[in-house]
Amino acid sequence: MINKKTNWNVTLLLIVGTLFILFPLYLTITISFKTPQEMAENLLALPVNWSFDNFRTAILTTGFFSALKNSLFVTIFVVIFTVLTNSLVAYVIARNMHKKIYKILFYYFVSAMFVPFPIIMLPLVKQTSAWQMDNLPGLIVLYILFNLSFNIFIYVGYIRSIPIELEEAAVMDGASTWKVFWKVIFPLLAPMNATVAILTCLSTWNDFLLPLVMLDHDHATLPLVQYIFQSEFGTNYNTAFASYLMALLPMVIVYVLAQKWIISGVMKGSIK
Repeated sequence: MINKKTNWNVTLLLIVGTLFILFPLYLTITISFKTPQEMAENLLALPVNWSFDNFRTAILTTGFFSALKNSLFVTIFVVIFTVLTNSLVAYVIARNMHKKIYKILFYYFVSAMFVPFPIIMLPLVKQTSAWQMDNLPGLIVLYILFNLSFNIFIYVGYIRSIPIELEEAAVMDGASTWKVFWKVIFPLLAPMNATVAILTCLSTWNDFLLPLVMLDHDHATLPLVQYIFQSEFGTNYNTAFASYLMALLPMVIVYVLAQKWIISGVMKGSIK
């Protein structure tokens, strides 16, 4: 019999960490349903009457559904094209790492992870404006490119663990390189594809800085709308928190439903 003892130090640390995460979420939810008077009386108490008036005001004030449409448009296309293109580029590099040019290219892409965005922010704004890319399609292209460095890093390691004999067998059966990738390699990348898709979805949905420097008010995404709302109505906390909760809720649902894919992808990648 294995004597399983509870590690109370780790358990206590996990409890404290959980409270640090759940407490702000609790405040966001309760303040969203409170009136200003209830919030002033007792910040931590539950609402007396759970009213949706703050949500209706937030929808009308922020143009929530227009921003939601923009965020969905950007996020969906970024996730799809990121998975398709980044995995393809990583495959080419992974299978040619014995060649010096591809090894240099790999380290070139990986090095981009260490370049802070503020350093390239101003040149990027000028360049996108000159190329008329300061719009939602331009934003999608930039997200795909910015995701490339990290995704190549994790894809290449995973692809190199896949036996090359599978590809050789497919080639002997008459498959082209293009068909080998889509019919043999891409299905085997399912754990990594799921991980990349989920992480890309979360980062794209929540990103604030790139839309801030690129988009105008008519094409604002949800994080940008929250910033504009906070700037104009900073003291209306109940409506502001209702707006934050509506922007937060879709990604909370996505993460809760898809967290097993993230864990599965990380575990399979580490085992391989």
